[in-house]
Amino acid sequence: MIRDYLNAAVEIAREAGELQLDGLNKAKKIEYKGNRFNIVTQVDKACEKLIVNFLKDKFPSHDILAEEGTDIKKDSEWLWIVDPLDGTVNYAHGYPLFSVSIGLLHKSKPVVGVVYEPNRNEMFVAEHGGGAMLNDKPIRVTQNKTIEGSMISTGFAYNVNETRLNNINHFNDFIKKCHAIRRDGVASVDMCYIACGRYDGFWELFLKPWDIAAGAVIIKEAGGQLSLFDGKPLDIFGDEIVASNGLIHEEMLEILGCHHEK
Repeated sequence: MIRDYLNAAVEIAREAGELQLDGLNKAKKIEYKGNRFNIVTQVDKACEKLIVNFLKDKFPSHDILAEEGTDIKKDSEWLWIVDPLDGTVNYAHGYPLFSVSIGLLHKSKPVVGVVYEPNRNEMFVAEHGGGAMLNDKPIRVTQNKTIEGSMISTGFAYNVNETRLNNINHFNDFIKKCHAIRRDGVASVDMCYIACGRYDGFWELFLKPWDIAAGAVIIKEAGGQLSLFDGKPLDIFGDEIVASNGLIHEEMLEILGCHHEK
């Protein structure tokens, strides 16, 4: 059963990625969600419609939650969580790094993750207990044991100018200790890059469940570790995430503890 769900997610993620590429270099209608940092394009909406209609047709009894407003409740044990276009700011500027992210929860537990990055034609997939794959080849996290030799990624939320919890202090702490930091603007891809060994760790504040649901399965199945800033188990509906290869996780938590406020 889980494999059928995974295959369906792969199928529609690829279709949505093709839609994204088709619209990349065309004029985009941009709207704003709350503030000038949080934008949506017509392609976000078109991808969400495509994915949601597909899932409704395939799995009519399932719940679906997606970024651009879909919230279908059927009192199901199964919940699809969809980011139809992760990296909208990149996309709006024609910057070729964005993704489709589709996760599936069973009884609140992430069990399927699919992230498709169409620019590189990279399909990251995982199912609970089945390992993680990139384009049908197994992937694993790195074996780097220290922050000093690690490349880390992060991001800044849309409310960066509205709160003291804006991640800037954490960024300053990490940049002094790790080998390098990258800020790609696509949390789902950042998480997959940990899973396949391109990054060693990732942290961020104020992400939404559609940003991390799929990536959480993929990291775990690739041998990585996930938590909140205080080391407690990850809550994909919470406000913070730390992800790593597992070996540098405690060191990351120590650094985050230097400026962590609630």
